Amino acid sequence: MIDLHCHSVFSDGSNTPEELLALAEQGGLSALALTDHDTTGGLERFMAAGKASSVEVVPGIELSAEFSGSALHILGYLFDVQNSELQEALAWVREGRKERNVQMLEKLNALGYDLTMDDVRKYAGDELVGRPHFASALMAGGHFKHPNKIYRQLLGKGKAAYINRRRLTPVQCVEIISNAGGAAVIAHPGQMKITRNKLRRLVRSLKDVGLGGMEVLHPSHQQHQVAAFEQICADFDLAPTGGTDFHGVITPDLRLGVGFGNLDVPDRLLVGLKARCS
Repeated sequence: MIDLHCHSVFSDGSNTPEELLALAEQGGLSALALTDHDTTGGLERFMAAGKASSVEVVPGIELSAEFSGSALHILGYLFDVQNSELQEALAWVREGRKERNVQMLEKLNALGYDLTMDDVRKYAGDELVGRPHFASALMAGGHFKHPNKIYRQLLGKGKAAYINRRRLTPVQCVEIISNAGGAAVIAHPGQMKITRNKLRRLVRSLKDVGLGGMEVLHPSHQQHQVAAFEQICADFDLAPTGGTDFHGVITPDLRLGVGFGNLDVPDRLLVGLKARCS
């Protein structure tokens, strides 16, 4: 059993890379991929910890894009972490996040929320500051009791304090990962607010630039979706993958390796994924 999708304190997770690996060992996983949002900052520690672990460690990332008005995430695996094109793209994304965060803080202050960037950074990892950290700071300040209400009122798309940020295009995401020698995979397609036909058109266009797989197994996917995504993988010669999208305390009912208790990602999916690396 493996888990090819989890997040650490280097993005919006609550566990260090070492803690994630320890959880994988306790859960009897044979392999674990660290896929932080738009950063490779945690991979050095993750790979170093893996040298003394029984769990195979897989370098990964989750890049943010947009398609047809819906959020689209592209997972990357087994790439050259030092690849210059990849790191330049991530630096560009980081700068966009910083600009967005300043503007979001200004909006929150204008709405009467007494918050500083230092307050927000307390809850962030070493590199990436995002909306979950703003939510944590707002709760710590006594403004809210639950993050869901914060997103509904302030931080969700189109809400009072929301600021859109720069993103790579889906094609750029796939090309960057492929050019770095890795395998590019569409993450949790069931969460995309698009029709099945639009998804197939997206897959066709990304396959032309190097798309290698699709995340078929995910805690948010229903069985009928899993079957549909497996068929898409078969139709377009993609490697099916799977993972829990574990974030730690942010998703308290979801566990590494098994999701809500019924997820089982077989080892053979990692074998298939490795075959897609350029």
